[in-house]
Amino acid sequence: MKQASDIESWLSLNLINGLGDESIRRLLVAFGSPTAIFSASTSALEQTVKAPIAKAIRQGADPGKISATLKWLEDPANSIVTLADTDYPAQLLNIADPPPLLYLKGQRNLLKSSALAVVGSRNATPQGIANAESFSEAASHAGLCIISGMALGIDTAAHLGGLRGAAASIAVVGTGLDIVYPAKNHQLAHRLAREGALISEFPLGTPAIGRNFPRRNRIISGMSQGCLVVEAALRSGSLITARQALEQGREVLAIPGSIHSPLSKGCHALIKQGAKLVENTQDILDELNYQSVIVSDSKSKETSMPCSTENTALLAHLGYDSVDIDTLCIRSGLTAETVSAMLLTLELDGLIASLPGGCYQRIQ
Repeated sequence: MKQASDIESWLSLNLINGLGDESIRRLLVAFGSPTAIFSASTSALEQTVKAPIAKAIRQGADPGKISATLKWLEDPANSIVTLADTDYPAQLLNIADPPPLLYLKGQRNLLKSSALAVVGSRNATPQGIANAESFSEAASHAGLCIISGMALGIDTAAHLGGLRGAAASIAVVGTGLDIVYPAKNHQLAHRLAREGALISEFPLGTPAIGRNFPRRNRIISGMSQGCLVVEAALRSGSLITARQALEQGREVLAIPGSIHSPLSKGCHALIKQGAKLVENTQDILDELNYQSVIVSDSKSKETSMPCSTENTALLAHLGYDSVDIDTLCIRSGLTAETVSAMLLTLELDGLIASLPGGCYQRIQ
């Protein structure tokens, strides 16, 4: 357990205006500890950082911010993790720019878990959501903690699946941990704090700033053994995470989709570039050379559901691409009224989902 003075020194270093991670790491190499850095003279500091930064260090961090963070740390669920801690994520130490300090809310022991990053589109399709949940749950039951960014869409589904599994889930966020973003994920954030964990490299009070989210992606991939992209457009932010994973020497995996779906094109591009094409959880475990350590007794989500012969026939006409009612009428030879009624039944049974524009998509 860190002494209170050590914690305050690490926090002070993290809260110095204008002092970036690279400079902090250089200072730690030069002086050995935050306490030694704050004890150094201005001239000694200037041998490692520029004069304005050396002056800022000598002036110290905002006492109000330090006090607020120390108050936050009084909650047993909250902690900070530094480069000096033995439970600092080992995988992160192997990336080019590990954060010197992480704020954590939740289960600290999860930092030592083997992990899989699962990322994808915020505007995911129903099938993409189902894939993210089922693959994440299965991987979690196999012993892989699921790491994602708590965005809407695929990230949210990945966290929910990971929490249903045995190895839980970690969210790496782009704000301070006293802010829930997006606000729609308020319940998810609280569940992660209880059953999993949330981490951030950004100080408390840091709002949702666009440039911070691509930066946090390096932590999502860096903490993981591999990165699974479920759905992504060609310009998706998920491809940034995948690219960072490659640069960090992590395995990149992708789930293929319809050739007509814009949200499959990013995954297809990754596969063309050498990413592992994933059809089932075993593909992930094989690519990561990971032996499952937890046996799941959960029932497969692919268990067949009761469905009438007529509805089964309509599913065959539906296929796995999105399709509108007019097209289904042409394929099946049925009237629009009959098709609409059958679609409603199939949707209530959880076999299809409605999409914007009056289209429908088969699930599973």
